Amino acid sequence: MSEQMPAEAAGGLFDDYALGRAWDEMLGEPGSPRTPYKPVFHTLRGMNGQALKERADSLARSYLDQGVTFDHAGEERPFPLDAVPRVISAHEWQVIESGVVQRVTALESFLDDIYSREGEIPRAVHEGIIPWRLIASSKHYHRAVMGIRPSNGVRVHVAGVDLIRDEMGTFRVLEDNVRVPSGVSYVIANRRAMANVFPEAFATMRIRPVHDYPRMLLAALRAAAPDGASDPTVVVLTPGVFNSAYFEHALLARMMGVELVEGRDLVCVGGQVRMRTTTGDRPVDVIYRRIDDEFLDPVHFRGDSILGVAGLVSSMRAGRVTVANAIGNGVADDKLIYSYLPDLIRFYLDEDPILGNVDTFRCDEPKALRHVLENLHDMVVKPVDGSGGKGLVVGPKADAETLEQVRAQLTADPRGWIGQPVVQLSTVPTFIDGRLAPRHVDLRPFAVNDGERVRVLPGGLTRVALPEGELVVNSSQGGGSKDTWVLSDRRAATSTSSRPPDNREVVVMSAPTASHEDSMKAQQQQQQQGHRTVAPADIHHEESSC
Repeated sequence: MSEQMPAEAAGGLFDDYALGRAWDEMLGEPGSPRTPYKPVFHTLRGMNGQALKERADSLARSYLDQGVTFDHAGEERPFPLDAVPRVISAHEWQVIESGVVQRVTALESFLDDIYSREGEIPRAVHEGIIPWRLIASSKHYHRAVMGIRPSNGVRVHVAGVDLIRDEMGTFRVLEDNVRVPSGVSYVIANRRAMANVFPEAFATMRIRPVHDYPRMLLAALRAAAPDGASDPTVVVLTPGVFNSAYFEHALLARMMGVELVEGRDLVCVGGQVRMRTTTGDRPVDVIYRRIDDEFLDPVHFRGDSILGVAGLVSSMRAGRVTVANAIGNGVADDKLIYSYLPDLIRFYLDEDPILGNVDTFRCDEPKALRHVLENLHDMVVKPVDGSGGKGLVVGPKADAETLEQVRAQLTADPRGWIGQPVVQLSTVPTFIDGRLAPRHVDLRPFAVNDGERVRVLPGGLTRVALPEGELVVNSSQGGGSKDTWVLSDRRAATSTSSRPPDNREVVVMSAPTASHEDSMKAQQQQQQQGHRTVAPADIHHEESSC
């Protein structure tokens, strides 16, 4: 084993490892590992930079061989997977898991309250928990689906809840993602790569597996099928090969054993969605869509969309097809609505939140707006409907001109913004230039709801900011990821396998593209779908900000 180095090399990887103000997840004090990290720490301490570099290079080659790459300045590069894992204890994970389940359950209740009660005032509005004007003014609230209730009542089939860990080591929710959360493909790919490169760790540590996710997802999608579908047909709807998240769409479809389709492969006939195949049209019962709401049905949303299916909403209303996640879920992703989630949890569930929010100032409230404007240089301000860090401004890093522009935007459209204090993100040792250095991380656990139970995949996507001094975790700023190891406490129940996927081969026959102009239009619309695969729903974390 390459770990057997001369005695003078021991501890070399941690030379000059400087603990900062942030909570370091591996080390409580220099040279003193926290309990979950002890095996990893002692293994790393017995290695030198060259030994770990060989492992890191092997990870990069593995990703190149699998085609797990991203485009950087016109060059295809392997997606950065750091060789040092993030480790979460069984107790810590129990808190995260319970908190995510609680949050998803409350979000389901909220979405049911505002969409299913057609002609009635939502209960949360009637009881004064949240103002109706905030719901109605949200960019992602869609009246077109008012009154549609899924057959098993589930709207959030898949959720990605973004967490950070503050200066005290407490996990907090940064934002909710219940539209089309992405990134789980990297959870699966990271684990496969790490298991091949570090097999001894998986032989000695009780690391909970993540391979069951496709089965969990398929079971939830089949459970969501309309009434009467005894053997439901499930498809994954992708914008197409030019979409940056296409790798994930194809991987999940393949692992579930279902068809990967584009909008042109589907047609609505007599209120039913059908898939064109070489053996004739075939009814579709459940569509796991990876397309934004606005592109799904040109009849009700963007009339120029050629990515979706005309008549899809009508088919949903007729109870002939289920779309997962449900159209209109994005209202729950609105960052202003997010600020009400603790109150909504208490209202719908009669429970205190297990995972707290980051402190948030609602700029639509005059007092909060004044506070944000007066302290703009010390705050993070975000557009309520932004993703990928778009529009986010970190006061301490912004110049005077930028702050003045933000001040004008906040004054002109206070509903469109929230303010948050700068919060330190936790750090995890990361392999940088032959040594380990602290780098900031976040975490996106994934939850799947089958109508009977919300299950949280034991792990999630840990994103890490790689450049020194950089706290932006998305790939466009040089970010990468870590494999997330959740430790078992031996008492954890083993996952039960649902029925195996239906692997019967069906050859999808795409409708011919109408013209070169339409082909170019499709490519542009695929690229407009704003879900970066390499850092899904990228979130900027500038100097500890959320």
